[in-house]
Amino acid sequence: MAIGNQARVAVDLNSLNALRDQAGRDPKAATRAAAVQFETMFNQMLLKSMRESLPKSDLMGSSAEDTYRGMLDGQMATAMAGRPGGLADMIEKALARQMGAATDGPTVGSIRPPQVQALRGAAAGPAADPAVRLNPTHASGSDARDNFIARLAPEAKRAAQAAGIPADFMLAQAGLESGWGRREIIGADGRNSFNLFGIKATGNWKGATVDVMTTEYVGGKPVKRVETFRAYNNYAEAFADYGRLISQNQRYDQAMRNTHSAEKFAASIQQAGYATDPNYGRKLLATIQSTRRSIGGLTNAAV
Repeated sequence: MAIGNQARVAVDLNSLNALRDQAGRDPKAATRAAAVQFETMFNQMLLKSMRESLPKSDLMGSSAEDTYRGMLDGQMATAMAGRPGGLADMIEKALARQMGAATDGPTVGSIRPPQVQALRGAAAGPAADPAVRLNPTHASGSDARDNFIARLAPEAKRAAQAAGIPADFMLAQAGLESGWGRREIIGADGRNSFNLFGIKATGNWKGATVDVMTTEYVGGKPVKRVETFRAYNNYAEAFADYGRLISQNQRYDQAMRNTHSAEKFAASIQQAGYATDPNYGRKLLATIQSTRRSIGGLTNAAV
């Protein structure tokens, strides 16, 4: 392998590693960086093809000439990549659509602070750490569920006592909305919104918000679009806010009258329009039943 090729491979590997690290911290920026790199590589291939169609110069040795031409082409390819309206923009949009299609719930966006009070990341112990995640993304379904329930049972119990909603109902809906913590709503800067219930930021919400790509059902068909969701300081705030929403909003009066029955509660939540998924009630009921089975097998879930 020529020295020039070795150096190029080293640069490519370093760039790949840097992109991998960036994707964990800032997926949106990493998507843009990947698109620019793809365009740069395409430009290099195009320039190389053009160069090869030109006659060779006799002024220099072929090896030296190829080296200098390669350096020049690399600089030109980099300078041309990433311009507005270019190939990188098209690649970025395609990658964003592909990433959005890979999940069926809210994923990554950018957290915006409220007008009066900034989102604080140091409240109420370790759960308020913006980097906290409930479960590793590779956890199996049952492991993720059990870890989720064991971790959040105290918050659910406190919110349940205040709102009059069974704690297992609250844990189940949080698990359904967040994929047992594996699809938490995370800001582009890596900050956790702690919004486990997928509650959107309506006109009367004064706190921080986060914009994410999510799935809504229009005419019974799933549609990807960006929505604005509430952001909290910790999981306890998320459970408390959900409790207030269901217990104090007249829209959910029927659900509050059906807290004695998981089946009727789930059906009432769907009828009230909590989610646009036409099968939401059925999914919520199945998740409540799964939650109850998990609680029965856990010794530290004081629900």
